[in-house]
Amino acid sequence: MNKGSAIVAIIIAAVAGFTVGQITAKKGSGDAVIADASNEQDGKAGAAVAGIQEDEPVERIKVPVTSAQPQEGPSDALVTIVEFSDFECPFCGRVGPTIEQLQKDYGNKIRVVWRNQPLPFHQNAMPAAQAAMEAFAQGKSEKFWAMHDKLFANKSALSRADLEKYAGEIGLDVAKFKAALDANKHEAAIKADQELAATVGARGTPAFFINGRNLRGAQPVEKFKEIIDDELKRVEKLKAKGVPAASIYATLQANAKEKPEEAAARPSAAPDDKTVYKVPVLAHDPQKGPADALVTVVVFSDYQCPFCSRVEPTLNALSQKYGNDLRIVWKDNPLPFHQDATPAATLALEAFAQGKDKKFWEAHDLLFQNQKALARADLENYGKQLGLNDKKVKAALDGNAHKSGIEEDKALAAQLGASGTPSFFINGRSLRGAQPQPAFEKLIDEELAKAKAKVQGGTPKAKVYDELTKDGATKPTAAPAAAAPAEPDANKIYDIPVAKDAPSKGSKSAKVVIQEFSDFQCPFCGRVNPTIKQVMDEYKDKVRIVWRNYPLPFHQDAQPAAQAAMEVYDQGGSEKFWAMHDKLFENQRALTRADLEKYASEVGGVNMAKFKAALDNKTHEARVKADMEAVDKAGARIGTPSFFINGKLLQGAQPFEAFKAAIDEALKAK
Repeated sequence: MNKGSAIVAIIIAAVAGFTVGQITAKKGSGDAVIADASNEQDGKAGAAVAGIQEDEPVERIKVPVTSAQPQEGPSDALVTIVEFSDFECPFCGRVGPTIEQLQKDYGNKIRVVWRNQPLPFHQNAMPAAQAAMEAFAQGKSEKFWAMHDKLFANKSALSRADLEKYAGEIGLDVAKFKAALDANKHEAAIKADQELAATVGARGTPAFFINGRNLRGAQPVEKFKEIIDDELKRVEKLKAKGVPAASIYATLQANAKEKPEEAAARPSAAPDDKTVYKVPVLAHDPQKGPADALVTVVVFSDYQCPFCSRVEPTLNALSQKYGNDLRIVWKDNPLPFHQDATPAATLALEAFAQGKDKKFWEAHDLLFQNQKALARADLENYGKQLGLNDKKVKAALDGNAHKSGIEEDKALAAQLGASGTPSFFINGRSLRGAQPQPAFEKLIDEELAKAKAKVQGGTPKAKVYDELTKDGATKPTAAPAAAAPAEPDANKIYDIPVAKDAPSKGSKSAKVVIQEFSDFQCPFCGRVNPTIKQVMDEYKDKVRIVWRNYPLPFHQDAQPAAQAAMEVYDQGGSEKFWAMHDKLFENQRALTRADLEKYASEVGGVNMAKFKAALDNKTHEARVKADMEAVDKAGARIGTPSFFINGKLLQGAQPFEAFKAAIDEALKAK
């Protein structure tokens, strides 16, 4: 900013009476400042121009920009994009090239501002965020963006040693860097970003605010441009009214809302659901926290589920925050496609039988810490580590001693509509999935207030939970959100020709063809396999399943696994393909090159030299890509798994009933 502009800005700021905060732009663009009511004025920046409003307002959210945030682009850019992001989030990494394209296309017209939103189930995200902010502290935006690029380029390698390595590579003072991480120097600033994210409705990552207008997720570049182009038109009108470029963002923010309208909030499975469910807490349920806690969180979980392990740090943090006001109650819901989950649950319950809650939670922690090693020998070893009676452990595993309790929990989960894991009931109110900590806190705080009111009204603390849930629902009052994915047109028939060289099962003359677009590393894809088997058992020759590959880009082993399966298909036809298919889904966490070769040899009848050459040469890469392009050409937007039933789209790991309804409809149409 030149001296004359700075003087004009000072005069405007003085007249308007707004405060400002300093902003540092990236790559030597100089120091500049922008109006922000949360910071003291330093007399250098343009402030909001009072009384000027847009001719046709749109919803904008207040997202402050200060010198505390890393930035790229000039402070007087006409469009400011504030990004809430997480260095371990695959979707955040995916949107990086889109942002680069926007910067290339719009140049100095846009500015990108970073705010941290490390999700609680990404264990390396918070340390990575602190590493990036220390880079910012040492070298301003230039060093921050250098660290930013390192972290996203290596998002699978974010250990402490990795972070220190990257610090050295970008030229930071490593001793100072280590001290900052040891002291959690930037934790408070990151948490402030997280609190702001919760306020403005940026619960997931990545989330963007374009001049305060919200755009969620890793959207294509066209979606960004649609808003940016509209903003540039609006900004020109403001400039015509006398608003200088340096004051554009402040002026737009002056008329923005503190938080989004409730109706515009991201739909979720539980935080806004007021339904209270009657979820019994029994004597044989392991518990953590006092029995007379004012808030009870019932957890339905699975020791082999990756999402269940991700939420554990959040639960621990909640226990620490709420102390004796919070009780966590465990219930088992081992999913059928997790073959080690039930034996693991058996060991934990045997620990409970031998040592009550203390031993149970020790076993619980040990199992989640070793989630990839839950074989029988592993479980026996954990029993020894826990100091359990070895003979009783073996007998419990041999005889499935705690089967009745596990089945009872599973039946209750099914009755309540908690088909996936993890699922939570907070004083009876449902919360689904590995949600961020603020989502839990919102419900807990609401329930805590209700519980305290009950106590003040004379209800003994030990009776509060029963009193609050006694008239609760015993089954879902509406279909779970996951069971009804959004579709543009439920009746649309997509034109996706059945590939002649695609693996299939069922009669080729079947009246109903189900094209399954799937990913061998996707947990939801594995979850739906028992349902597909049930479909084939029920409909037999009336239905044909055709496999199509759709490996998602953030699943690094999915593409090689798809190519391995197609090579097995080429050598042995559909029979061998489905055998390989089952091997891959049974071992979703072990899909290295060596693993793929092992599974191919176990299938039998595969020429291993030819198999290895096919993987080396990426023989089937184009074929896999063609499957994915078929969806794009048809105009469909899908995730995995997705099913086209005679052309109609059914998305997600749906229950059998959803498939049955779609298949029956297709049969009637024939």
